[in-house]
Amino acid sequence: MDGAHLHLILTHVPVLGTIFGLVVLLYAAVRNRTESARVALLTFVIVGAVAGTAYLTGESAEEAVEGQPGVSEAVIERHENAADVALGSTIVLGVAALGGLLLARRGLGVRAIAVPLVAIAFGVSGVMAWTANLGGQINHPEIRAAGGTTQVDGLNGEDGDDD
Repeated sequence: MDGAHLHLILTHVPVLGTIFGLVVLLYAAVRNRTESARVALLTFVIVGAVAGTAYLTGESAEEAVEGQPGVSEAVIERHENAADVALGSTIVLGVAALGGLLLARRGLGVRAIAVPLVAIAFGVSGVMAWTANLGGQINHPEIRAAGGTTQVDGLNGEDGDDD
């Protein structure tokens, strides 16, 4: 397994993990379940760590696809820019979740911890979905076509593809 393969495997964890953690945290808040909240918060901590690893393997994934037919440097660049935002947001979520775990140990209630983290996790879920979609566009032109035109290289809807 090389870095590109590892990148493709790891990138799914933050996307799905953030959504999973959000659902579990919502359940914990509604039902006032401490153990469920801990599972969600631990999930967010893991998501932050895995996102960092996925980010670090991104360069080798880029090297593996550069120059292949149908692969656009502009599409890769958009994914890289989104990955910067995704990494930062998952780190914020992971640190906030770690803080939530510590506050829970000191007796702060589930809802007091869950409400701000639900808001953060909801935003991070959107960022992760956006980043994943842009990553999928790198090697899947059918996704690019389904998303409509983009305006990167010019004002006429060109997306910078060389194909």
